[in-house]
Amino acid sequence: MAKFKTEDLINELKGDVHKIIASAEQMKTADKAKLIYQLDKKTWSVVQVMEHLNAYNRFHLPQIEKALSVRNDTRNAWFNSGFWGEYFTKLMKPTNVFEVKNKMKAMKDYTFPNSLNVNNVLDEFFQHQQRLLQLLDASKDRDLNAIKVPISLSKFIRLKLGDALRFIVAHEQRHMVQARNTMRKVGISTGQFPVIMDSPRRPQMAHV
Repeated sequence: MAKFKTEDLINELKGDVHKIIASAEQMKTADKAKLIYQLDKKTWSVVQVMEHLNAYNRFHLPQIEKALSVRNDTRNAWFNSGFWGEYFTKLMKPTNVFEVKNKMKAMKDYTFPNSLNVNNVLDEFFQHQQRLLQLLDASKDRDLNAIKVPISLSKFIRLKLGDALRFIVAHEQRHMVQARNTMRKVGISTGQFPVIMDSPRRPQMAHV
């Protein structure tokens, strides 16, 4: 499994979240009619993509908050990813900055009708991102290995805190790529859309 310096991992994830926020900012001035437009019945509109992310954050962010409040483990300078954490993060993370190749069917509880209020959805999304940044800050001085967090994909699996944070950010990157591609297809300019993610980097290994 991969091994990361705790400080480097947290800083990288915070940088990723800031890119996600900058990407979503492009939606605030976009034509709302285009944001709710579905290309076909099997394809989500942009606002449906964003509400899907909101639903994930409604579940995961309180779980992380609760886990941080229950355990008081002091910081570990290194984080070792677990089997399931590595698996789910790789499953979610886009293979490149332009497309999502490993497509998955969303669970029923995380799919929504196309009758959403664009402003409400985006406002909630930005609130979640600020909360996620706060949780990342709160995690930097904790043991990312010892604290465990439930995830929505399986009620039987709890991820290490470091993996839970990686999973959430990878999931957001995945769907922001999807949202950008949908915006382009419905005629919204994405010329100012930030690059969601950098090229994959190797985790830093400990010196023996």
